[in-house]
Amino acid sequence: MSETLSPHLERLGRLADQGRFGRLRRGIEKEGLRVDGGGRIARTPHPRVLGSKLTHPHITTDYSEALLEYITPVYSQPEDALDFLADLHRFSYRRLGAERIWPASMPARLDGNDSVPIADYGGSNVGRMKHVYRRGLDVRYGRIMQAIAGVHYNVSLPDDLFALLRELDGEGEVSMQDYRSTRYFALIRNFRRHSWLLLYLFGASPAVDRSFLPDGRVPAGLSPHGDETLVAPHATSLRMSDLGYQNQVQSQLKICFNSLSNYVNTLRHAISTPWPDYQAKGVREGDDWRQLNANILQIENEYYSDIRPKRVARHDETPSQALEARGVEYIEVRCLDLDPFDPLGIDAAQSRFLDTFLMWCLLTESPWISDEECEHLDDNRRLVVARGRDPELRLDHHGRKRSIADWGGEIFAGLREVAALLDRLEDGTPHAEALAALAPRLTDPAQTPSGRLVAYLEATGEEFVTAILGLADAQAERLRAEPIGRAREALFDQLVETSHQQQGDIEAADVESFADFLAGYFERARQSRALTPLRAGGQG
Repeated sequence: MSETLSPHLERLGRLADQGRFGRLRRGIEKEGLRVDGGGRIARTPHPRVLGSKLTHPHITTDYSEALLEYITPVYSQPEDALDFLADLHRFSYRRLGAERIWPASMPARLDGNDSVPIADYGGSNVGRMKHVYRRGLDVRYGRIMQAIAGVHYNVSLPDDLFALLRELDGEGEVSMQDYRSTRYFALIRNFRRHSWLLLYLFGASPAVDRSFLPDGRVPAGLSPHGDETLVAPHATSLRMSDLGYQNQVQSQLKICFNSLSNYVNTLRHAISTPWPDYQAKGVREGDDWRQLNANILQIENEYYSDIRPKRVARHDETPSQALEARGVEYIEVRCLDLDPFDPLGIDAAQSRFLDTFLMWCLLTESPWISDEECEHLDDNRRLVVARGRDPELRLDHHGRKRSIADWGGEIFAGLREVAALLDRLEDGTPHAEALAALAPRLTDPAQTPSGRLVAYLEATGEEFVTAILGLADAQAERLRAEPIGRAREALFDQLVETSHQQQGDIEAADVESFADFLAGYFERARQSRALTPLRAGGQG
């Protein structure tokens, strides 16, 4: 694949100076386990004083009752999203008592599978569906894997930018919806070709507490550190390794994001096709539901990927049906570890880098991914996850073996051109400054978050749980002391009350049985919502 940037880059720069397109928009979803003062996963229910996890728009849970999830609104400036995220932490810490928010991706100390409580969303059909889905994840994969936390970064590119690109590409006969979706899928393909760079730069999970491996086994590549810690000396992200999110059944789906129709049809096939092992586990006994169904995927959200095309779904749509009906609206980056040294898990420099990287993925040539290339991309990601800081590591780049510093340096050269374009929309040069701050990591792995964490453990001699709990204590003290604006705190207080009221209203409105509710949901989920055939081609 050529990594030549779009020939339109200079012209786009002039159009940016004229105000012809706006800034990227992003929202952040950040997970974090609640833990007790000893660094063990909390067994307490989701605090009622934080609102209803079913209906609160900004404070909810992911898999576990203990796994907080914060969701910011969409902002055109990264700093605004981070400020809102910080206020969610400050608000929570004023109400959490002695509990802490675990700042690392790999979990706090666990006590077996049952020590990870499954989130309970109340008695409504929609709340029960969310709970049973999580019970199904337990049946299929166990709960411990689901205690891992991360950051999801949601980005939409300006509609007026897509309009300009369609004009510059001479594709005026293609509908805006189809053109935008095609370009987003081209972006996703380039992301998957180069997501190893994000795993290297931002991976922050090279160590794990032994309680994460309750059977006592020590996988190859992990070495003891103290009595309770295992460290992979050159790893970047155990969260993204075979120790973390994994599903061998899903590997047969072969989604390489060549077209929207292929993506949607593959997911629809997966949520409609039984899998023998899951059938053997059983779906229900009377009113006791073990999983939503015995198919390859219970619902589309069960599909694990480092990036997803997204569209806000209406109440009667699945995510794929929303994509079919109205095209891709934004993309969700899912491969980011929490930076344990940052109380928010992510900072402005990383946000600006991600924006630059995603725009570079959009503006760089992106042919379809063959099955052979797909395998090489997976191999590169696995290598960086396990050995990214090993100076001897070489990645496959069209048959060539290249070091991270060499290939990464070439990518950074292209990123600098894109950063200059994005900075034309700013008062200063925040994107160029973010690249300059992160570039030294390419040649000095010790500066990466994973390198810093390994060095921190070695310098202090502390166990993983002790070290991370110390960081959590310091962050809790800092966040509790920082002020929240009166208007925002009043908003959060109001959302606590209204979210509980909304959950009550939903529960009171249910009239059908849970079995009938599910049957109707899956009947609708199997229906196509495509209005017109999407063009299958790539981008120029």
